[in-house]
Amino acid sequence: MLNYVWFFMILASVFYAVFSGNIEALSVAVMDGASKAVELSIFLLGSMCAWLGFLKIAEKSGLTLLIAKVLSPIINRLFPEYRDNYEIKGKICMNLSANLLGIGNAATPLGLAAMTAMQAENRTNRPTKGMMLFVIINTASLQILPINMAAIRSSAGSAAPFSVLPHIWITSLSALLICITAAKMCERSSLWKH
Repeated sequence: MLNYVWFFMILASVFYAVFSGNIEALSVAVMDGASKAVELSIFLLGSMCAWLGFLKIAEKSGLTLLIAKVLSPIINRLFPEYRDNYEIKGKICMNLSANLLGIGNAATPLGLAAMTAMQAENRTNRPTKGMMLFVIINTASLQILPINMAAIRSSAGSAAPFSVLPHIWITSLSALLICITAAKMCERSSLWKH
């Protein structure tokens, strides 16, 4: 569906440029946009590589297990079925850490690793309550220090790339609390019962 929306927007802009006599401006804008997209990708690649490396070192050094033990009360409450599995809790913690730092692209492979570990414990083909809640938390993701967003704002020329932090904290915390509350309410109802 989204492909159709993009196609319509591109087609409409081409028709408008042709009929308004701005085809040259459209050509310049397309080339300029493509150039800026490549520059932004390279800019984000550096910060992402650094944080993915840090997260991998944390996993290899045992820091993830330590974080999992520290966050155990919260994770045990949210994910009671993984209460005794520190490997899964460590992977959940790494994913949550990446989301807290606002590096969603780094959180994706960590989230997939956590889901793979959860599925290894699952005896059915249906997702467990913990798996569904994990996807919800990952999607709503509380962001304390949104590094990717700051990098994008900085590359776009923002003098204060972190000036939107209070807004991000309020919206991401609100979204997370609403999503967790809705998920826990669904757990108690018959919606998630197998």
